[in-house]
Amino acid sequence: MDKAKEKGVKIHLPIDFVIADDFNENAQFKTADLKSSIPDGWMGLDIGPETAKQFAEVVGRAKTVVWNGPAGVFEWENFSKGTKAVMDAVVDVTSKGAVTIIGGGDTATCCKKWKTGDKVSHVSTGGGASLELLEGKVLPGVDALSPA
Repeated sequence: MDKAKEKGVKIHLPIDFVIADDFNENAQFKTADLKSSIPDGWMGLDIGPETAKQFAEVVGRAKTVVWNGPAGVFEWENFSKGTKAVMDAVVDVTSKGAVTIIGGGDTATCCKKWKTGDKVSHVSTGGGASLELLEGKVLPGVDALSPA
């Protein structure tokens, strides 16, 4: 966080959450924010509507998006809305010329679920490997195929 601050980079973190009393598709759920917090015995299963709006605005201004990992338990309808809002923003900014890269199996599955794989620039199922490549690390499989 200090390094980002030094470089003038703003980190956007969730400000509200969709929470549930159980890790279950049919669990009781509601929204919570930073002020109300997440009560004991409850867990965050998605970003909340205000965060989804904020993240969509940030994505909408981007020229390049690298997205790794869904925002919530997208497989369950009650906890998929945040991820869907981000996906919609990524698709929209791609249509306006941004380069968008979806990384990781779960996020690639989101593309499949919402039929958006052909509406983003690139989809990779290699989440961890994609991030390591962006970090500049040597990937063993790529290294083995490279000329000596």
